[in-house]
Amino acid sequence: MMFILLFRTALIYALIILAMRLMGKKQLGELQPSELVSTILISNLASISIESPELPLTGSIVPVFLIVVMEILVSALCVKSPRAATLIAGTPRVIIRNGVIDQETLYELRFTINDLLEALRGKDVFYLEEVALAIVETNGTVSVRKTADAQQPKAGEALAPFPLIVDGRTDRAAMRAAGFTEKALDEACHKHGIPRCNALLVTCTASGELRVVERRMPGGGTGKGGKA
Repeated sequence: MMFILLFRTALIYALIILAMRLMGKKQLGELQPSELVSTILISNLASISIESPELPLTGSIVPVFLIVVMEILVSALCVKSPRAATLIAGTPRVIIRNGVIDQETLYELRFTINDLLEALRGKDVFYLEEVALAIVETNGTVSVRKTADAQQPKAGEALAPFPLIVDGRTDRAAMRAAGFTEKALDEACHKHGIPRCNALLVTCTASGELRVVERRMPGGGTGKGGKA
């Protein structure tokens, strides 16, 4: 019994590798929506034959290769028809242009400010003004083009900016680290003509330079930013 289970597991493993090779899979983080769905379905179907040895292997093999054929057909359709590719995979979306966040696109993509800042940090970008263009690709990754002077070190800026307000919520630990009080933060926001309750993002550099992004509701255009 154990030998049969091991044999079935090894066979399913080999078949799944073959299936992935046929579909031309990329790394998981680069999968398009249809590819991710196919991968999940294949893994679930493969587990059935391993967990239920009383079932025939064809119960998993046939559906797996049916999904492979469907994925190949969908890929071919996307190559032939840009409209079908847009319908299935979507289109890249610009989320930052010249350091300004497109909040309408941010809401449509259901990105939070934390999601955006994390993606930028993954590209070694810690200042919004360093971003000439940031695009959310159809696979969910963020591509960033830096400004021409982004590579130049900022005088006195050994640390990343402190996120004082993120998604409208005050980070008191960051405030203490930056040496800000509640009153000082309120005054800084009002200096930009933005009540603190309407601030989407407020960051402060180690040199005390403040950047404030106003929250805009969907349909209200892009956010504006300023420096203290």
